[in-house]
Amino acid sequence: MTTALWFAWLVSWIIAAFWSSRIARRGGWTGEIFLRGLIYLAAVLMFALVPNRGDYPQIRLWKLDDVLKWLLAAMTTAGLSFAWWARIHLGRLWSSWGMAKKANHRVVDTGPYCMVRHPIYSGLLFAAFATSIEKGTAAAMLGAAILTLALYLRARREERFLRAELPEGAYDTYARKTPMLLPSFRHNRISDAFGL
Repeated sequence: MTTALWFAWLVSWIIAAFWSSRIARRGGWTGEIFLRGLIYLAAVLMFALVPNRGDYPQIRLWKLDDVLKWLLAAMTTAGLSFAWWARIHLGRLWSSWGMAKKANHRVVDTGPYCMVRHPIYSGLLFAAFATSIEKGTAAAMLGAAILTLALYLRARREERFLRAELPEGAYDTYARKTPMLLPSFRHNRISDAFGL
């Protein structure tokens, strides 16, 4: 059920890669290749090792009824939708491959970027854990954990890059008032994201 949602998201994400501004400066490739490897490994664990297919027999950690499966599919949809909202809000500043400074690059601190500094990653992680719980295998849960590590490390790399490339202090000011991956209600910026 959730695999089809991820496939639709991936196809749309690849098509949207053409909607981006020109790159003024790229970050390093070495770290990006390593992180991409972790992301691909996570995807294999989450999706290729599907239980009950005969080829890859796995032990289910739990069995869910249809209502919970639909709820987890809705949660996966919510996570992927949040990532899309962030992608659309970022507009042409989004980069399809690795770290890049775009022409007229600036700190985006509105919309979902009011809630977290990396809302695309937050949405993907929420969707990944909902999917892994729905699949109910150790491999899927390990995949979600590896994806969490990869996206956390990638977010840290991107932040170092942005601190170096943007005007001095611009990113630090944003980082002080906005959490990295998990929204914080004490910051009270969630209402700002929706213009409330």
